[in-house]
Amino acid sequence: MNISNRYPSLLGKTVLITGGASGIGANLVEAFCRQQARVSFIDIRDAAAEKLVRSLSQIENCTAPVFYHCNLLNIPLLQETIEKVRKTSGPVSVLINNAANDTRHDFRTVTVDYWDERLAVNLRHHFFAAQAVYPHMQHLGGGSIINLGSMSWYATQGGMPGYTSSKAAIEGLTRGLARDMGGDNIRVNTLVPGWVMTERQLAMLANDKSAATILDNQCLKKSVMPEDISAMALFLASDDSRLCTAQHFIVDGGWI
Repeated sequence: MNISNRYPSLLGKTVLITGGASGIGANLVEAFCRQQARVSFIDIRDAAAEKLVRSLSQIENCTAPVFYHCNLLNIPLLQETIEKVRKTSGPVSVLINNAANDTRHDFRTVTVDYWDERLAVNLRHHFFAAQAVYPHMQHLGGGSIINLGSMSWYATQGGMPGYTSSKAAIEGLTRGLARDMGGDNIRVNTLVPGWVMTERQLAMLANDKSAATILDNQCLKKSVMPEDISAMALFLASDDSRLCTAQHFIVDGGWI
């Protein structure tokens, strides 16, 4: 973790992160724990989540996160889990809708059921999580909701229409909720990562040619790392971005 900025406004705030056990999500959990926020995260990967909790519990001046097992396809369970977070850690001040699945699929073989499942995995829970934390933030007098988007649809990437459609729709959801919640001082933004070098992506990029192609597409010839996404998330969650809402913030090294 190489984030030097401190955000005093995040100290002690309740932060909820979906898909926090691995990849970008795990880095987000660590980043907010290092700001000494009260971090809860949701995932279905129990072993990875428990390993992350143990690791962060051993770091000095870093709060230990709380893990909740929850399948985000189960909206009633998601709502119950968010209520548990409120009872355990207090009303949610920052929600980061991070969980997603970019499994490739051929548009010619997509069924109605698979299409609905792709939207449920990548879009539906964003709305219902935001709906569930709205009373928390209203009670607190404000809050920040950060929806993770994707550069894939900007770059006309094919091979996963359910994913790219969902990620494009997230920006519409962000702008609509920003209008609906703005009167309660709740900010809603989309954070759009580029091609981030998570362990999963590094495993997929098995050769130097693929990595070189990514850098060729970027204006800045440096790999986008999970820490770069977390740095933007910390800013958007903090009071430093108090007048930023209904926007999308792209961290992709200048690809799109």
